[in-house]
Amino acid sequence: MSGQLSTGALARTGDNLFLRGVAALSTLAGWCSAGMIVAAVAITCQMIFVRFVLNGSTVWQTEAVIYLVIAATLIGLPYVQRLRGHVNVDLIPLALGAKARFYMFLLTSALSIGIIALMLWYGYEYWHFAWDRGWRSDTIWGVRLWIPYLSLPVGFALLLLQLIADLVAVLLGYDNPFGLED
Repeated sequence: MSGQLSTGALARTGDNLFLRGVAALSTLAGWCSAGMIVAAVAITCQMIFVRFVLNGSTVWQTEAVIYLVIAATLIGLPYVQRLRGHVNVDLIPLALGAKARFYMFLLTSALSIGIIALMLWYGYEYWHFAWDRGWRSDTIWGVRLWIPYLSLPVGFALLLLQLIADLVAVLLGYDNPFGLED
């Protein structure tokens, strides 16, 4: 199965430097996301050990796990988009002819790019506000909130790049709309 994924990924980028660069960034984001999940699981195990074996209290673990899982979700978005691993219903694209499917892809891509660009804008604004004001969490750990909030603009920026790359790949003929054969 992994051979199918890598072959499909190469076919989607061809020799286009932009498409290959975005694919590499999305893959790196996927690895970072996986690392965050592994770290969250390890911290959870450590927290369980401290609480139930050592009968101690935990200070930072719960908050760290929450921030790691949220960041992993946001940073992992472009990788999932690259592999088309998201849940989709392709009943309408399958029912359409090639030309109508192409125009539907253009419309949905433009809408997706617009929505994610808006989310990037507000995510950056929120992150910058937390950084500018020096916000800290209301816990004993007192995390500077700009650190976990950074996953908002980074995740949405990488997803926006991947969506643009998907659109470019179809426009240049490296990929088919919705990944469907005619």
